[in-house]
Amino acid sequence: QVQLVESGGGLVQPGDSLSLSCAASGSIFSINRMGWYRQAPGKQREMVGVISSGGSTIYVDSVKGRFTISRDNAKNTVSLQMSSLKPEDTARYYCNADIKGMWKTTYLEYWGQGTQVTVSS
Repeated sequence: QVQLVESGGGLVQPGDSLSLSCAASGSIFSINRMGWYRQAPGKQREMVGVISSGGSTIYVDSVKGRFTISRDNAKNTVSLQMSSLKPEDTARYYCNADIKGMWKTTYLEYWGQGTQVTVSS
């Protein structure tokens, strides 16, 4: 019933910028932590950045200063603004969120289907 859908991925050149968006939909009561993860070929999925319900953020060291996470609680969306992209940023990016559904007493973890980001010259 509850789902996350990412958008905004694509093919860009090194140094370019790209913004990803994730929208949560369904019978949602509240959303706690939201985050972006990525998985490159031959690598494990890693946390890129997370943002709390209050707006506090945490980033993996490799993207600090280049990526920015933001959220719009009224629209149930989270965005990832990426700048100065590098080839090593190439991966499938996944949206993640802890969501409490309507009339539920606990939060559950949800994942989007992912969107591909390829940085190549």
